[in-house]
Amino acid sequence: MKNNIHPKYYADATITCACGNTWKTGSTRKEIRTEICSACHPFFTGQQQRIIDIEGQVDRFYKRLQARQEYVDTAKARVDSKTSLDRPIADLDLGSRVTDTLLKAGLNDVGKVMNLLNQGETAILAVDGFGRKSLIDLKKRLRSLGYDVPETF
Repeated sequence: MKNNIHPKYYADATITCACGNTWKTGSTRKEIRTEICSACHPFFTGQQQRIIDIEGQVDRFYKRLQARQEYVDTAKARVDSKTSLDRPIADLDLGSRVTDTLLKAGLNDVGKVMNLLNQGETAILAVDGFGRKSLIDLKKRLRSLGYDVPETF
């Protein structure tokens, strides 16, 4: 066995619990402090229904749970706002000619455009200055944003 590499051993080390209970044992530390012992632990005292909350673990868990719920709510709100029928046509980035044509026809939000698309392609193609290429671009953009665009019939 090598000399001078082992820590000093104290045969009469004192252990002190937060509840005030103390006892002697052997250890490499002269004094040890604990937060809970067999005199105050619910398992040993028979009070198992009591929750031990060391350093606010339960509170931290509820904070994380609340933060997760807030994240889920904001993500859902973000998706809902992305596919909102009240979204202005100008936000679709279709191009100035297409946007101006739709605005002149009074179609200033996605809901009105979707109503025309549900009536059929001929209804939206009847808008003055709105052609087949504009219709294709509009449908592509609406699908890319998550809207449920009706198929051609």
